[in-house]
Amino acid sequence: MSRYTVYVTPGAWVEMKGLPSNVRHRIRRAVDALAADPRPHRSQKLDVPDLWPELYRLRLDRWRIVYAVTEEERVVDVLAVRKRPPYDYGDLEALISEMD
Repeated sequence: MSRYTVYVTPGAWVEMKGLPSNVRHRIRRAVDALAADPRPHRSQKLDVPDLWPELYRLRLDRWRIVYAVTEEERVVDVLAVRKRPPYDYGDLEALISEMD
């Protein structure tokens, strides 16, 4: 099974850099692991009609990694790293526009 290429959008990169170091290391390991398995058992597909590509979130305690999987190209794009609450996934369209 070939690995996926993982890209981190500039916005997500800034969010990751601003995290406390212990959280940042956990997030970084989880993001790196998406290359081998972009749909780990603890991920959840986000049900967003009319949006391409497949969107997922991965939960690490109170933190959420929001990412997109493009199967044809075997690419994972990390779109955001947010704390929940208060994050409510209301900006998914804007996050997807950052992928291009």
